[in-house]
Amino acid sequence: MRPSRLAVVQSNYIPWKGYFDLINSVDEFILYDDAQYTRRDWRNRNRIKTRDGPRWLTIPVEVKSKYHQSIRDVRTSDPNWARRHWESIRHNYARARYFREYEKVLSGLYLGPLSHSLSDINRMFIEAVCAQLGIKTKISWSSEYVLSDGRNDRLVALCQQAGATHYLSGPSARGYLDEKLFAAFGISVSYADYSGYQEYPQLFPPFEHAVSILDLLLNVGADAKRYMKSFC
Repeated sequence: MRPSRLAVVQSNYIPWKGYFDLINSVDEFILYDDAQYTRRDWRNRNRIKTRDGPRWLTIPVEVKSKYHQSIRDVRTSDPNWARRHWESIRHNYARARYFREYEKVLSGLYLGPLSHSLSDINRMFIEAVCAQLGIKTKISWSSEYVLSDGRNDRLVALCQQAGATHYLSGPSARGYLDEKLFAAFGISVSYADYSGYQEYPQLFPPFEHAVSILDLLLNVGADAKRYMKSFC
């Protein structure tokens, strides 16, 4: 029987394909929105391809404290951001092979009613992309669990509460994860590998991997799974 697998990651705005490979590789994916909001990070921005090179799409937000503000407490500061983002996507991807296939879904997300909560916005887009990719992983909030003090103790406690016996982490956590602590509680640990992704037909060369998943969907459509690792 396969061990129950868990990942815990901060919410990102229209994340790249590796983020969705992580989601698809576990049984439950916890959005760690009790974590501190970090400026100039992936929480409220991501990149798309344009004729002039990669371009940031950034959700303007209110940051009340430079010392500590959890991601779930961050609110948007401009009601017109979504329309601008949609216009940028439409303008730069109108000639992408599968733009028309996803146009209705994406315009509905960007032009429909939107929460002022950054966490809610990120989750809405993440779940919408999961639906398009056929990812069935359970997605939860960290706030639904009892959180312990200490980075490693907290992750172990989340695994225990979620009934997980395996923790899948992003590669950047190798420097701080205490694998012996996880093992003491019967939890194995592994790390996602984001190397070796295959290039796909992409507008505006040269090729760039570090862009939103929307780039992959709009360029290759249902074949997106062929260029991801968790569907192999």
